[in-house]
Amino acid sequence: MTALVGRTRARGVETLSLDSTATRNALSAALVTELDGALTDCAKDPDVRAVVLTHTGTTFCAGADLRDPPDPDALVGLLRRIVELPRPVLARITGHVRAGGLGLLAACDMAAAGPEATFAFTEVRIGVAPAVISLPVLPRTDPRALARYYLTGERFTPADAVRLGLLTVTADDVDDALAPLLDGLRRSSPQALAETKRLLTARVLETFDRDAAELTALSARLFASPQAREGMTAFLERRDAAWVV
Repeated sequence: MTALVGRTRARGVETLSLDSTATRNALSAALVTELDGALTDCAKDPDVRAVVLTHTGTTFCAGADLRDPPDPDALVGLLRRIVELPRPVLARITGHVRAGGLGLLAACDMAAAGPEATFAFTEVRIGVAPAVISLPVLPRTDPRALARYYLTGERFTPADAVRLGLLTVTADDVDDALAPLLDGLRRSSPQALAETKRLLTARVLETFDRDAAELTALSARLFASPQAREGMTAFLERRDAAWVV
């Protein structure tokens, strides 16, 4: 089978590239499983100082694959894997990020994006809610600023994403922006990085412990609803959903 996640390493930094351009790197069951496995390998490898999560093509991640969606519990597990990984995880984005892709982004410890990046929580437009991805998104973002994009599904810019708390930095050259971050991690003690990350993610993990079961059930209920069926059908048929006024 063709790999869905590319892997390279340079000076202790493992780069994992979502590589399913035919589906715009949508989160299929297979992609979630493969990415989770790659992250597990990174956690076990003492030579990995940090992980960069990036993409091929013009889309970082289009959200859940509507034709082959992952099990909600598997998606929760993947997001938690990123948060719990005893290595810093940095997102490198030069394309579009939608719905579930924003869950991946929020789970990362730091994130940088170039000017081509766009973002949108599109769940409300297909009849569901950003349920599971709220586990990392809500603890790390400004609630008043987030409400606009959660409720409208409209696109927003890298500058907006910085203001929300989803991005660490945006720059014309994303690799130039990442360079000082990676340099700092390479100069840091692995033990210190792991323990400092534990301090930073404690409240995020509290949200997982408290809300994961409820939000997973909400996601399953909404995806099985008539409005979600109409919304997903309309999306695949490239038309407005029946409720659009």
